[in-house]
Amino acid sequence: MKRLPLVPTLIVGFACATMVGLGVWQLRRGDEKAALLARYQAASGLPAMAYPAMPLPQDLPLFRRASGYCLSVTGWRTKAGHNLREETGWAHIADCRKGAEGPGMAVEVGWSRQPKAPDWTGGDVEGVITTDDAAVIRLVSAKPLAPGLEASAPPSPANIPNNHLSYAIQWFAFALIAAVIYALALRRMGQPAD
Repeated sequence: MKRLPLVPTLIVGFACATMVGLGVWQLRRGDEKAALLARYQAASGLPAMAYPAMPLPQDLPLFRRASGYCLSVTGWRTKAGHNLREETGWAHIADCRKGAEGPGMAVEVGWSRQPKAPDWTGGDVEGVITTDDAAVIRLVSAKPLAPGLEASAPPSPANIPNNHLSYAIQWFAFALIAAVIYALALRRMGQPAD
């Protein structure tokens, strides 16, 4: 019986161990994500709060009902979004000034089929807090705030996937495939050439 080649065996063994480790890590991440989603689901049942002046990145009040006041609109953004009927269109986001100092707030004022900025200059807003690429969080209004808009689909923790189990299965499968391929290569190397 031939001895296993040391360097290739170590490389394949290390690669397989790394892939198994990544699979185990994904399983742990799945548990963490499930706990986070449960926290978000619980937040949607809490009483409404005032829109936070300075949200802490490690403790964002996502999916919590909130209210705020947009003193004036300082700019407009649009992004792909959905209405209550799950139709695709444009979500209209107003960057607002809340007062003389401090950060402002982002408000999703509604949904439309066109990207043109709506005619809204500010006011009271009630809705649900979600993430925002530019402002960390934004308040998605529960009702359309300008003529020609429809209500945006409210953010929901149900729309956040927890794919970590499938990622773990992929890593375990990669490790198994690498081990099988290496075993087949070793077997072929041990057979005499035709």
